[in-house]
Amino acid sequence: MKTSDFNFDLPEELLAEHPSEHRDEARLMVLDRKTQTIEHKLFKDVVDYFDEEDLFIFNNTKVFPARLYGNKEKTGAKIEVFLLRELDKETRVWDVLVDPARKIRIGNKLFFTEDESLVAEVIDNTTSRGRTLRFLFDGPYEEFRSKLKELGETPLPKYIKRAVEPEDAERYQTIYAKVEGAVAAPTAGLHFSRHLMKRLEIKGINFAEITLHVGLGTFNPIEVEDLSKHKMESEEVAIDVKNADIINKAVDEHRRVCAVGTTTMRALETSVSSNKKISEFHGWTNKFIYPPHDFGVANTMITNFHTPKSTLMMMIAAFAGKDFLMHAYEEAVKEKYKFYSYGDAMLIL
Repeated sequence: MKTSDFNFDLPEELLAEHPSEHRDEARLMVLDRKTQTIEHKLFKDVVDYFDEEDLFIFNNTKVFPARLYGNKEKTGAKIEVFLLRELDKETRVWDVLVDPARKIRIGNKLFFTEDESLVAEVIDNTTSRGRTLRFLFDGPYEEFRSKLKELGETPLPKYIKRAVEPEDAERYQTIYAKVEGAVAAPTAGLHFSRHLMKRLEIKGINFAEITLHVGLGTFNPIEVEDLSKHKMESEEVAIDVKNADIINKAVDEHRRVCAVGTTTMRALETSVSSNKKISEFHGWTNKFIYPPHDFGVANTMITNFHTPKSTLMMMIAAFAGKDFLMHAYEEAVKEKYKFYSYGDAMLIL
């Protein structure tokens, strides 16, 4: 498989700048792999495709406000700092991306507040835009983290050209988000409202949760034509025994098992054994799923519409079948479905 096999023409106006007014009223394209048919619905209709004892698996990661703005010492130049991951809690060392990167060198200091209560020193270069920062803050760890939260803004993807709005803090977060650590939302889950969750519950549908902290690698373009040579960035995963048992029971009983989002699917495929059982897992995954791939756990999935030549689109092609997916994307463009993080959704049966 080549990267260029996953190219298609996506008009810019189909990239969603805002979410739908109500979470569960985004549009839903339903793909039936068995009959190779497509239906057009609203997201809240998803409940009609599942029965009692079927299972939804959610990624309960929580997005933190990862984008900060600081000023470089002496020049006062405004620098965007995107927090990627905490490397050391004690010394407050973080991996970050900086923009513009050419101005930021080892030894530079960045000031985030006028009273200089939060300062960071650049201690290493990691990639062209990547730096390692040590934060200097006089106070306990909890105060330091709440200061980051207070100064940070919702890390909307770069394709959204507008300024961050107050509603983004709520809408770029799933309603079941619990475990803080993601710098991007697991976007398929953004369509679930409390009302829809209640309707699923009343129907007797079961829920399980995994955690995969979404990193910016999700948005990295593939720069090789041969997919086998692409390396994914690692993301942290946690699946506990209780949720593994719920998932295994549904698989054993041949229920409809729905992975909500590509991140959930990646976590499941990382921890599944050769006998199709999910084990407790705490670690990292850089699993890259593209056609052909034999999926071990989920037999249904919900996902958003992804951009051309993206790793996310490749995973969906592996699940839906590449030709069927390309046909569905052609239809989505024709029917003006909204793409990407705040866009519409797809249910693949």
